[in-house]
Amino acid sequence: MAEWFDIAAESDCPPGSSIERVAGDRMVAVANVDGVYHAIDGLCPHQGGPLGTGTLCGAIITCPWHGWQFDVTSGRHRYSQTVRQQVYQVRCEAGRILVRPRQSPATETGAPPA
Repeated sequence: MAEWFDIAAESDCPPGSSIERVAGDRMVAVANVDGVYHAIDGLCPHQGGPLGTGTLCGAIITCPWHGWQFDVTSGRHRYSQTVRQQVYQVRCEAGRILVRPRQSPATETGAPPA
């Protein structure tokens, strides 16, 4: 079962902003869209740019390095249907943001890695 990671205070990511944090062994971009937190893989697939430090406009986050844009609610690239970021589960408890990065299907089912 995947573990939840306490990555930030809710006050660290007010509505309309995004932050970059580490959850386990993954870089995560957390965005607050109208009071709802969303988390996606924080490394842009183009050249590894830090998505969490990019600009958030509505639900679209823009990589600060080269302008690639992703919908933080779905992980989908804004213009290409074939490019997608992994989306992670988010919950809040006692004013803290917790993220649960997904593991590979083999790990989640208990099967040994190939």
